[in-house]
Amino acid sequence: MSYSVAYSTFANIPAENDGATDSEVASDISCEEGKPVADPVGSSDAQRETATLLDLYSGCGAMSTGLCLGAALSGIKLNTKWAVDMNEYACNSLKHNHPGTQVRNEKAEDFLALLKHWNALCKKYVVHSSNSSGSDLAQMSNDDEDDKNEALPNDLFEVERLLDICYGDPNKTGNDGLWFKVRWKTYDPSHDSWEPIDGLSDSPECIKEFVQRGYRESILPLPGSVDVICGGPPCQGISGLNRFRNYNEPLEDDRNKQLVVFMDVVNYLRPKYVLMENVVDILKFADGFLGRYALSRLVSMRYQARLGLMVAGCYGLPQFRMRAFLWGSLPSGVLPKFPLPTHDVVKRGVVPNAFSQCLVAYDEIDDKRLKKALVLQDALSDLPKVPNYQPNDLMENRINPKTEFQRYIRLSRKDMEDYSFGDATPSPKACQLFDHQPLELSTDDYQRVKQIPFRKGANFRDLKGVQVGENNTVEFNPHIPRVFLPSGKPLVPYYAMTYIKGKSPKPFGRLWWDETVPTVVTRAEPHNQIILHPNQHRVLTVRENARLQGFPDYYRLFGPIKQ
Repeated sequence: MSYSVAYSTFANIPAENDGATDSEVASDISCEEGKPVADPVGSSDAQRETATLLDLYSGCGAMSTGLCLGAALSGIKLNTKWAVDMNEYACNSLKHNHPGTQVRNEKAEDFLALLKHWNALCKKYVVHSSNSSGSDLAQMSNDDEDDKNEALPNDLFEVERLLDICYGDPNKTGNDGLWFKVRWKTYDPSHDSWEPIDGLSDSPECIKEFVQRGYRESILPLPGSVDVICGGPPCQGISGLNRFRNYNEPLEDDRNKQLVVFMDVVNYLRPKYVLMENVVDILKFADGFLGRYALSRLVSMRYQARLGLMVAGCYGLPQFRMRAFLWGSLPSGVLPKFPLPTHDVVKRGVVPNAFSQCLVAYDEIDDKRLKKALVLQDALSDLPKVPNYQPNDLMENRINPKTEFQRYIRLSRKDMEDYSFGDATPSPKACQLFDHQPLELSTDDYQRVKQIPFRKGANFRDLKGVQVGENNTVEFNPHIPRVFLPSGKPLVPYYAMTYIKGKSPKPFGRLWWDETVPTVVTRAEPHNQIILHPNQHRVLTVRENARLQGFPDYYRLFGPIKQ
């Protein structure tokens, strides 16, 4: 394996005249290792083989959805077969938009433990059972029929069938282990319960039937059965917004340990390809310790690896959002390259000096011919006005799209080649708009927002009684009496005056049409971020934030608006 400074790349040295063709390279992602299938680009939908994807720390499915849509544009059918996340609402959103995906609402470490138990069960009930003689199976079947005919005492439950499996502690007993969800005979679904495997010793045939059916339906991945693993381990432990980061022992922070879990899952399943995403601080914090760990861990598992820093705005989004991406490929595969930018961008943030060679960009001497940077107006100007409180998750939008971005983001599933629903690909009607709802401001915050001017750069500093002193630090004007709201609270809250030692213009900041936005965060509070609509007295809606992240308008989101 060779090393190249560009993108910190570890890759196999290609053999001369190895006979690889373009079609083999293009189809490697959807074929058995070492056995390329026909070129998928020139194949019909029916002929194209589907590659499987596991999305770890999936959230609502942004990363896997983007990968699948991008793969479709390249002629590759990539299907999110499995997804794992701890947030129940995120799982509900992903399941609605990808109904064929096995979505698991659990911790990644529990998922890994489950995979190991599942592999053992499949070996026992699928591999070993297939080697059993016909007489053995017949005897087992007869024994089972005899058991069914025996009368049970009235106070005993009888297992009808098993519905699901998990590893952890679903009943909050204090003990982790392997559990099955049970449907009890003669009882309705409201009595379904989680039972430990040790408590089902009298139902071996039910376990066997569940495992064999689960194996056929691929309810869980097995080693060697996954083409792509993607994911972004939690970044709270390294984010610059975290004041309590552990500089000396980064992996002692439980949130950073998820990076280890991610790599452990990769090591166990051995997918053909790996794509990991994280905040740029993974390369800044503690001298880039965690970024170096991730890269070295892939290489130690004999994966080819490539590290790149990419900016969302460079690919047609009105959001800067610089992120670190790490590609991995088995030695037999072709290590993917990072796509070069297509759009100019309004620059924000700084590239870590130690990883400047990883920035995905053109060389200075290249003829770039980039499209103009997208701004807020390109993305949001076709959306109807809504008030601070908008209770309906479905409304009409009869405003015609005005920009190329708006025409694209409003395409149907079929036109985007999104086959998450299989042959039936429902999309909202042309005039339907989902999730165009802002986080409702409190009465006090709404009164404050109404006094923020409709102009570029407006924020809490425009409120009465605030002045900017030396070193761009805010202070109260001693000649103007403090203004109070009807509730008795001050118009200018103390937290706004002291945020980042009084130097930040973010509290109650108003966005403007010719600007891009920083990273979209989970909770759309105006207290410490610039998130007010340019000419409406409210924060951005769920749909507006979704558009800024590239979610198509047909992609529905579930859960409380504040999340």
